[in-house]
Amino acid sequence: MRDVAREAGVSPMTVSRVLSGEPGVSAEKAASVERAVRRLGYRRNDLARMLRRKGAGSRTIGLVVDDLANPFYALMARSVEDAAYRQGYVVLVGSTNDDRRREREVIAAFCSRQVDGLILVPTCGSHGFLRPWTETGTRVVCLDRPARGLDVDTVTVDNRAAARGAVDHLLDHGHRRIAYLGDRLDIWTQRERHLGYREALAARGVEAVPGLLCHGLRSRAEAASAVAAMLASDSPPTALFATNGLISAGALDAVRAGGGGGGSDRSDGGGATALGEGDDPAIVGFDDLPFADRLDQPLTVVNQDPAAMGGTGAALLFARIEGDRSAPRSVVLLTRLIPRGSGERPPLA
Repeated sequence: MRDVAREAGVSPMTVSRVLSGEPGVSAEKAASVERAVRRLGYRRNDLARMLRRKGAGSRTIGLVVDDLANPFYALMARSVEDAAYRQGYVVLVGSTNDDRRREREVIAAFCSRQVDGLILVPTCGSHGFLRPWTETGTRVVCLDRPARGLDVDTVTVDNRAAARGAVDHLLDHGHRRIAYLGDRLDIWTQRERHLGYREALAARGVEAVPGLLCHGLRSRAEAASAVAAMLASDSPPTALFATNGLISAGALDAVRAGGGGGGSDRSDGGGATALGEGDDPAIVGFDDLPFADRLDQPLTVVNQDPAAMGGTGAALLFARIEGDRSAPRSVVLLTRLIPRGSGERPPLA
C-alpha cells in the first residue's frame, strides 16, 4: 500500500479509498493510483482483497471529554465529528467527569474496538497507561490540557495569560474585591487560571482574600450556591471571575436571584457591606455561553474557540493516522476578551 502511495504521490489513505471504491477522491488522484498499481505490477483486485483482510483501520476514532453536557465540549465534539465525517470516519464519544478511573474504562472500551486514534481531554494524573496502545499504533492527540507522562500532539490556549487579562480588566474598572470561582485545582486548566488570577492581583499590589476564593465547583448549582453565600456575606465581592461556562451560568443565576444582603451600598474596602437590590457585581467569565450576548446584561467573557480546538486536534490526528511521524507538536490557540457590559460595571462606593 505504501509503495503504491509513494509511486502515485498520494497518501496511503487515498490509496485505501480508491481501492475500496470510497467517495471523496478526485478523478486525477484516482487515476494516479490506478497507474501506480499497473506500473508496480500489482493486480488491483488482489490489493483490494488484502485491504479488506488486513484493514486500513477501523475507520473510527474515539473522543474522550470531561462532560459532553458542557457547551464547550459539545462544540468541540461537533467540530471533531464534522472533520471525521469529511475523512470518512465515525466518532465514538465518552465523558469522564474528570474521573481517572472512568477515563481509563472509556479509553479501554474504545481501544478494544480498534479505534485508529484517540482525541483526549485528559484528566489529572499520569497517562503512561496509554503507552501500550500508542506503541502498537493507536494515535493520540490531547485537547485543552496536556497529558502527564505522554508525549503527543497537544492543542491548548494560554490559560494563565488569559486569566490575567480577565482580572486586569476588572482591576482597570476599579475593582479590588474580586472573587475567584473555580473548578478543582488538580485540573490543569483550572490551576493555570488560578495562577493567572493571583498574578494579576499581585502585579497591582492587591491581596487575594481567602473568603473570595472558591474551588471545586463542579456544577451550575454549586456555583450559584457559592456566589449566593458570598453576596450575602458582610464583605461581598464587587466582581466575580468565573473560570468556565457552567460556573458563569451559576454565577448569573445567583445574581439574578438577588444574591442576598441588606446593605444598599457597595464598598471596595475592607468594611464592605452586603449587596443591596440592583447592586450587581461585575462578572467576567472564561468561555463563552450560548446567547451570552443576548442576556439582559450581556456577559463579558474570555473567548476561546472550542470548535477551532476540536478541528485543529482532528487535523493533527488524521495526519498521524496517515503516516506523519514528525516530533509531537504543541499548538497554542489565541483567546480574546469580549467586553459586553457585565465586566465593565464599576464598584459602587
